[in-house]
Amino acid sequence: MWIFDSYYRGCVELWGRERGLSRTSIAYRPSFYMHLKDPPAHREMIEVLESRYRAEQCCFRTIFGTLEGHCVYAGRTVAEKIERQARFEVELYNVDLRQDQRYLAEKDLFPCGDGCESRFSLDFEVPLSTMELQIPDDPYRPGEITRIDAGRRRLHGPERQVLADLLELVGSRDPDLILMPFADTWIPMIIHKARRYGLDPTISRSGRFKQMTSRSYWSYGQTKHRDGALIPEGRILIDSAKSFVYAEGGLKGVLMASRLTGLSPNLTARFTPGTLISGYEVFEALRRGLAVPFRKRDAEAIRNICELRACDRGGMIFQPEPGVYERVHQIDFTSLYPSIIVKHNLSPETIEHPEKRGFLSTVLSSLLNLRIKTKQLKKTDPEYAGLDSVLKWMLVVSFGYTGYRNAKFGQIQVHERITGISRELLIQIKELAEKTGFEVLHGIVDCLWVRGEPISGFKEAVERETGISTEVDSYDWIAFLPMADGAGAYNRYFGRLDTGRVKIRGVMARRGDTPRYVRKMQQELFEVLAEAGRKNEFRRVEPRAREIYRRHLDGLEKADARELAIHRRVSRLNYSRRCAEASAVKAHLRQGISLAPGMEIGYVIRDAARWEVETERDASGFDSGYYAKLLEKAWEEVAFVFHSSS
Repeated sequence: MWIFDSYYRGCVELWGRERGLSRTSIAYRPSFYMHLKDPPAHREMIEVLESRYRAEQCCFRTIFGTLEGHCVYAGRTVAEKIERQARFEVELYNVDLRQDQRYLAEKDLFPCGDGCESRFSLDFEVPLSTMELQIPDDPYRPGEITRIDAGRRRLHGPERQVLADLLELVGSRDPDLILMPFADTWIPMIIHKARRYGLDPTISRSGRFKQMTSRSYWSYGQTKHRDGALIPEGRILIDSAKSFVYAEGGLKGVLMASRLTGLSPNLTARFTPGTLISGYEVFEALRRGLAVPFRKRDAEAIRNICELRACDRGGMIFQPEPGVYERVHQIDFTSLYPSIIVKHNLSPETIEHPEKRGFLSTVLSSLLNLRIKTKQLKKTDPEYAGLDSVLKWMLVVSFGYTGYRNAKFGQIQVHERITGISRELLIQIKELAEKTGFEVLHGIVDCLWVRGEPISGFKEAVERETGISTEVDSYDWIAFLPMADGAGAYNRYFGRLDTGRVKIRGVMARRGDTPRYVRKMQQELFEVLAEAGRKNEFRRVEPRAREIYRRHLDGLEKADARELAIHRRVSRLNYSRRCAEASAVKAHLRQGISLAPGMEIGYVIRDAARWEVETERDASGFDSGYYAKLLEKAWEEVAFVFHSSS
């Protein structure tokens, strides 16, 4: 059966395609493992568990080895009571697992594929019927729903009639998959309104929905927010406007993430790459018969300050000299940190016992091999670009999760060992470059910019000495921008590749909070720069570049205010000082728009001196002086090449 939805509701429910639509219910009793340091001291508790919930003595495997204990046939509530009673004398495993994911792992099954193929196959069939829906209204300021576009068919009229027509259409077509922008905002609204009108909400095949609550969370130095959702049982619903995985990988990216993690596409479409890599590791552990820890007790041991200073130093960077350089090559390690994990067999259990084959290095090896394959395939077939992007992000966060204190299979010593090896590697290839006559211009953690020839020989030498795959980008010219103090910026540069395309990093056109009007101007400037194949051709294109800047500056007064909206995530709802974000939060709340930390808002600066702002949707005016300065800043970033080549 080609499974496309799974969940646990007293039993494991599987929906799939097998000569038509198939629904299977399997009795499955939750259980967890308990290991007590001193079982006789807890004899009374064990007797209660044996009589009330069925607890059996057993041995179970962890990544550190086999433990003796009990298998308790109960759920998380009982496990938490045991934890409160036994405190630090007990270790619990397999407590907070998704039971449908656990069932699939134990039965050697996986979603979005059949039993005859490999989970790691890139070319898999998608036997799903699909329906696309769109409501051309503002989801954050909903009124009556009087129009819904369903592919080529347009439903319009009074709200009750439109909803009735929609539900009838969904019922008659009975799609396996619904794609809809802002689905997680619109669908709960549609369900509520339909029930109010006495209509049967056929969005769910079973008539039931799984509730996913909204939450704000901290990730990689930012407060982020995940919207709540009503997920229909027996059908995939993807919010095509808000799903990160769908935006990066398309439908096949969502389905591949489901195959790898053992989670339903409804979940993989809504989860972050960090949750996906954690799900993948849990699924692989369960498939191997390894118990998954409930609470982390070994995230970090107590160490002295000297040891911390020696170990915890992060990645290495070589600072560039600001300027424009010709015939430069950028050599990148492919998925450096995961490659280090695999090559050096790094895992929590191998830090003290390197002779063991590590769990993390084993399971990441398959993902890494898949990524190397997609990176090659996408060069000739764009169809693989989305799959490559999803794999890239999962592998990127796999490193961060080794140092995350709640990661099931993380440990800070592994994290530090990875960064330590990466520093050694960057120094190693820098010395190799200089030894073979190359000039090193810049280096950031996993890549190096050099001048010299032939680059193919240097690439082969790096791979031979490090054992890690690399990719090379060759530039006709590249500009490393200065910081405010005149020193070279570590992550702000742009240059023309030998393909004729301009690659940009860290400049305003790449920033998420740059207004569209300013971004479009800078993108036009880079298009003009792309016509200059050498530094001495900058003078030829400079007049056209200046004309683009003047045109946007002169046209600023007549620009659409919404083109000047700044988009940022709000880290909090209460501010102690007056600033643009504080005023923007107040403006949104005045409009009745619900906000939570981590949500993205759009606003226009109306008066920068007093930080008066308007919401993006209501903007009618703006502070032209403030936006002129943004245009000037974007111009100066590009004009650096004209100053440097004079």
